[in-house]
Amino acid sequence: MDIINIIFAILSIGLGCFGWLAPRYTLGALDLTMGETTMGASEIRASAGALFVGMGVGALFLGTPEAYLMLGFCWCGAALGRLTSLVLDGGFQKKWIYFVVEAGVGIPAILLNL
Repeated sequence: MDIINIIFAILSIGLGCFGWLAPRYTLGALDLTMGETTMGASEIRASAGALFVGMGVGALFLGTPEAYLMLGFCWCGAALGRLTSLVLDGGFQKKWIYFVVEAGVGIPAILLNL
């Protein structure tokens, strides 16, 4: 169980690094574009980047089941937002892929640490 928790935390950090350090790449991967200001890049760096880095680092630092449980809840929160978009905004393949990844990290992290 410990190794799986560590893998989920490292996955959070790794994926977060893309948003934090490569916002233009992340914007493209999410089918988003830069606007007239740099707020788009700023939001990606914060919400799709450093937030996930912080979650993963925090879980590794604390190393408790509760920390990894919270990591799972965060990933499930992202999955819930994605599912809401699929239902209300319409679905396409990329959204489903992201939903599966988010739920695929979140649900096992919760179940392993309850």
